[in-house]
Amino acid sequence: MKIVIGNDHAAVDMKWNIKEYIESMGYEVINVGTNENKSCDYPDIAVMACEKIIKKEADLGILICGTGVGMSLASNKIRGIRACVCSETYSARLCRVHNNANVLCFGERVIGIETAKELVTAFLNAKFEGGKHEVRVNKIMSIEEGTYK
Repeated sequence: MKIVIGNDHAAVDMKWNIKEYIESMGYEVINVGTNENKSCDYPDIAVMACEKIIKKEADLGILICGTGVGMSLASNKIRGIRACVCSETYSARLCRVHNNANVLCFGERVIGIETAKELVTAFLNAKFEGGKHEVRVNKIMSIEEGTYK
């Protein structure tokens, strides 16, 4: 499985730690984030990462900024992306299990590295349940398509 990771200037240090952690889990990581602390715009990074998922060059994404909120807002504007900002493992797991989320977002200024690793583990190990949850995800997708009734 391939995981795309992206970050803005507020999360360079955490990105490197999380990238290494994901690789230690046996995943291939595609880095689209900045490698510098110089100010950059998180929507640009979110689009680059999410395009990898949409084009099936990556299976899932991890996006990190100061809070995770900006990355999730930008990502959710992209058709086919379901991004969740999380700061605890329960939501990180359930966003995959119930919502079939394909992008996990969190903030370096909000959580520490050990919590970030726990979120990544919960997210990557979770599997979508389908069933009644698939009906709900399909409704979300129909909103995106403009066909929701």
